[in-house]
Amino acid sequence: MTYTPKSNPPPPGPGLPILPAVPAQTAPPARHPGSAPAPPELPAGPRRTAFAEGLDRLRSAATTEPGRLRVIGALLALLVIAFGAVAAWQMTGRAAAADDVLTRSQPLSSDAADIYRSLADANTAASSGFLAGGQESATTRERYERDIRTAAEKLVNAAANADPHSPSTATIAELNRLLPEYKGLVERARTYNRQGFPVGGAYLRYANEKMQQQMLPAAEDLYKKENQRLRADYAGATPYPWAAIALGVAALAALAWAQHRNYRRTNRVLNHGLVAATATATVVLLWLVVGHTVARAGFNDSYDHGVRSLNVLHDARIASLKARGNENLTLVARGAETKKVGETTYDAYDYDFGSDIKALAAHLAAAEKLADDASGERPVTAAVGNMTEWKKRHAAAREQDENGNYQQALDRVIGTKGATGECFDSVDENLRTAIAHEETEFKRAADDGRGALTGLPAGAAVLAVLGAAGAVLGIGRRLSEYR
Repeated sequence: MTYTPKSNPPPPGPGLPILPAVPAQTAPPARHPGSAPAPPELPAGPRRTAFAEGLDRLRSAATTEPGRLRVIGALLALLVIAFGAVAAWQMTGRAAAADDVLTRSQPLSSDAADIYRSLADANTAASSGFLAGGQESATTRERYERDIRTAAEKLVNAAANADPHSPSTATIAELNRLLPEYKGLVERARTYNRQGFPVGGAYLRYANEKMQQQMLPAAEDLYKKENQRLRADYAGATPYPWAAIALGVAALAALAWAQHRNYRRTNRVLNHGLVAATATATVVLLWLVVGHTVARAGFNDSYDHGVRSLNVLHDARIASLKARGNENLTLVARGAETKKVGETTYDAYDYDFGSDIKALAAHLAAAEKLADDASGERPVTAAVGNMTEWKKRHAAAREQDENGNYQQALDRVIGTKGATGECFDSVDENLRTAIAHEETEFKRAADDGRGALTGLPAGAAVLAVLGAAGAVLGIGRRLSEYR
C-alpha cells in the first residue's frame, strides 16, 4: 500500500524575504569603428570661499529670530564700544593740550616776555649808569647784572623746552650768541666813561644799536612764536568732540530701538542688560558734554581774562622800558643821532621816546578795558597816572637840555627827587603788580578747566566696555528663551 508522505507544517513567523527582480540593464551602444569619442565630463565649479559660506549662513540665520537677535547684539556692542573709544581718544587729545597750556606754552610765553623785558631793562640800567658817570650807584649796577642773569636763565629754560630744530631754537641760539657781545660793549663803555674818554659814549650807542636792532627783535620774535604755540594749544583743548557726541547719540538711539523692538515682541517693558547699557551710554554722553562744556568755559575765561590781559600788560611794560632807554640815550648822545620826518629834524632818541610813550598809553588803555575786577584795574589806573606825570617831567627835562642846561636836565632824568626815573619805576612796579594778578587769574581759570577733564578719557572707556557687556547680556537673555 502506498502512503502519501506527510511533512510537518512550516514554523510560524515571516517567510523568507523575496528579492526584488533586477531590471534588465541596457547595454551601452556599440561604438562603430571611426566614430567620434564621447565628450568628457565637465569639471565641478570653483570651490566657494569661507567668507561667502559664512555670509550665506549669516543671511540664512537672519531669517530666524535668534539669528536676528545675534546680529542686533553684535551691532549694539560694536556701537557702544566705538562711542567709548572715540570719546576716550578725543578727550585724551584735549586733556593733553590743556596740560600743555598750563605747564608748557603759557609759562614759555611768559618766559619769552621776561627775556624781552630783562634785555630792555638791562639796556635802560646801562644807560642810567653811564649818565651817572663815575658815580654809578650800586643799585643801578645790581639791577643791570640781575637783568642779564635773568635773561640768561630764561634763555636756558626756553632752550630746554623748545622743540628741536624749531625756529624758536634758532632764535634762542642767536640770543645766546649776542648776549655776551652786548655785555662786553657795555663794559667797555663803562670803563672809558669812568676814565673820562668820550669814546665811551660811542661804545654805549653801539651796544644800544645791537640791542635795539638785533637782540630785542629776536626776543620779540621768540615771544610771538611762543604766543602762537599757546594759541595752538588753546585751539586743541577747546573744540567740542563732535564725533564722539554723534556716536553717543547714535548708540542711545540704537539701544532705544532695540528695547522698543523687544517690548513689541515680548510685551516685556524692561530688559535689564539693555537698560544697563543705556544707562552707561547716557552717563558717558552727559559726562562728555557737561565736562567739556565746563572745561571750555574755564579755558575761554583763562584766555579772555588772563592771556589777553597778560599780553597787553607785557607789551605795556616793554614800551615803558624802551621809552626809558631812549630818554636816557637822548642825554648820552647829546644830539649826535638825528631823524628827519618831513621837513623837520628831531633828535632820534627823543623822537623814539615819543613813539614809545604813545604805545604805552595805548596798551594801558587796552589793559584798563580788559581788567575785570578792582584788583586788576587798580594798578593799571595808577600806571596811567604815573605815565602822565612822566610826560610832564620829561618835557621839563627836554626844555632844560635844549636851553643848554645839561646838568639840570640830567638831574630831572636820573636825580634822586622829582626825576623822570621815579615815574618810570612807579609805572614798572604797577605793571609788575598787574601782571602778577593776571597770572593768578589765568592759573585759577585754567586749573578749573583742566580739572573738569580729569578722569574723563579713562572713565569713558571703562563705562563703554560695561555698556557693551550689558547689551550682549541683555540679548543673550532673550536668546536663552529659544533653547
